[in-house]
Amino acid sequence: MRPFIDQLYPVVALVALAGGTVWLERITRDEGPRPAAEVRRDPDFTAEQARLLSFDADGRQRYELLADRVTNYPFAGITQLEHPRLRYDSGGRELRISATAGAVSEGGAEVMLTGDVRAARAATAESPLMTFASESLRVWPDDERAESHDPVVLTQGSTTARGRGLKSDNLFGTLDLLGDVTVHMPRSSRIRQ
Repeated sequence: MRPFIDQLYPVVALVALAGGTVWLERITRDEGPRPAAEVRRDPDFTAEQARLLSFDADGRQRYELLADRVTNYPFAGITQLEHPRLRYDSGGRELRISATAGAVSEGGAEVMLTGDVRAARAATAESPLMTFASESLRVWPDDERAESHDPVVLTQGSTTARGRGLKSDNLFGTLDLLGDVTVHMPRSSRIRQ
């Protein structure tokens, strides 16, 4: 009979160990309600005097984005910009856009500029300086498209155009003024014969 008790000892030890584990787990369990996981609302990074560059497949610079301060909020998928400046060089003709504030969507596909938005396209031998002013401008840098649903003012030389909005496509070379468009074109100073 002694061998049977010797064989039963390991089983009794395992049962006692299992019982002790269950008892310890129950007395240390927190029965109170658990709060939902908190969503992080603070930024995960901030950069001062930031310069972001985008390059095409051939390694040529497509555009440059400068900002006094860049703050990324991962919970919203948005990066906020203070005093953003966007610079394109398209076909040797520079375009500069500035604003008071901006927000970049996750992945950088869209940039929303707000507050005193100004743009200037450099003059060429055939075309004078062109400027743009509005309170907002949504830009898709990779697609070279932009639009505004706020009133806009365009000037080129002595010609001024106003509209309730604008759509621009740099790839196709189109710029459409939207709603209640007025254009002021001064008379030419050419002498008539």
